[in-house]
Amino acid sequence: MDGATPYGWLPDGALLTQGDTLRWVGPMSGLPADLRGHITDEVDLGDRLVTPGLIDAHTHLVYAGDRAREFERRLQGATYEEIARAGGGIRSTVAATRAASEDELLALALARARQLLAEGVTTLEIKSGYGLDADTEARCLRVARRVGSALGVTVRSTSLGAHALPPEYDGRPDDYIDAVAAWLPAQAAAGLLDAVDVFCDTIGFTPAQTRRVFDAARALGLPVKLHAEQLSNQEGAALAAGYGALSCDHIEHLSASGIAAMAQAGTVAMLLPTAYYFLRDTHLPPVQALREAGVPIAVASDHNPGSSPGLSLLLAMNMACTLFRLTPEEALAGTTVHAARALGLQATHGRLAAGCRADFVAWNLNHPAELSYWFGHRPAQRVVLGGRSVSND
Repeated sequence: MDGATPYGWLPDGALLTQGDTLRWVGPMSGLPADLRGHITDEVDLGDRLVTPGLIDAHTHLVYAGDRAREFERRLQGATYEEIARAGGGIRSTVAATRAASEDELLALALARARQLLAEGVTTLEIKSGYGLDADTEARCLRVARRVGSALGVTVRSTSLGAHALPPEYDGRPDDYIDAVAAWLPAQAAAGLLDAVDVFCDTIGFTPAQTRRVFDAARALGLPVKLHAEQLSNQEGAALAAGYGALSCDHIEHLSASGIAAMAQAGTVAMLLPTAYYFLRDTHLPPVQALREAGVPIAVASDHNPGSSPGLSLLLAMNMACTLFRLTPEEALAGTTVHAARALGLQATHGRLAAGCRADFVAWNLNHPAELSYWFGHRPAQRVVLGGRSVSND
């Protein structure tokens, strides 16, 4: 995924790692003579396809409970908005998450993260947003950090306190937004934050309220991202782009002005096809307009208990192709180079290039298009995290 050829394809390639970093990448015959003498161990990957480690740049892995009953209700005709307004949806997960200890949440999140790792995911974002009070939000962010430490994966943690209105703030959304903004300095001081997110939509928060959270993040030097234009067009993407947002996510109802603002700001368009599928949405994101505007497109699993309970980034890639008409190359770029950009990691992640982190996967596949073609199995034969093999046959 680095170079002018399709996929950055390199036949008969070799990787030289030093510690947790890629020292050299190129054709086997091209290894510089001055590096040959430093090789202490050689691994033959058996002519397998090798790609950068996949990046799942939008997940909600830290929570307790499930929402299977709501799934039934939706199939019986209830809408996502109706369930949320009746006290279900995010609020039901909040109650279960508040009742869980930090260690219980960690055990649940680790099990989910291991599922992603087994599929070749070596970097992921984990959002808070199921605590909705100062203590539980901080607890969820600590769990996100502990997931990274326990597994050796790169984890970017994002504060999503402005995910929904908790019951104790019924009728007082502005007061709750004040509280969310007030939590950020302590979260940042504790080293728990890499970014700040808001759910800006009809069942979330208004653009004006979003702006107040973003202003608080900016005062702390934190980048922002946005759940934008999922259920309606609130022009949140344009607002977020004005803050130099890393990404705008969902974006099924993204407008032309939002696309133009994102293109100017370099904001990544984050497609979440599994949520689109699970909610039985019919309003497609404007993929062709994003292409024409030169907006980088990423793809993520959006793992969460309400609208995307799956744990397969490969399935999300397949759905991005079948539902949104991405090409397989775009889908792989969306889970490597563009996903890295959506997390602010474009200098070190998402490519096989000298100086990048030595995260890569050897697949039992012949061509990278197969990553989006097959689904329902795990073709990752060996996963390497920071130069260390964590999975093989």
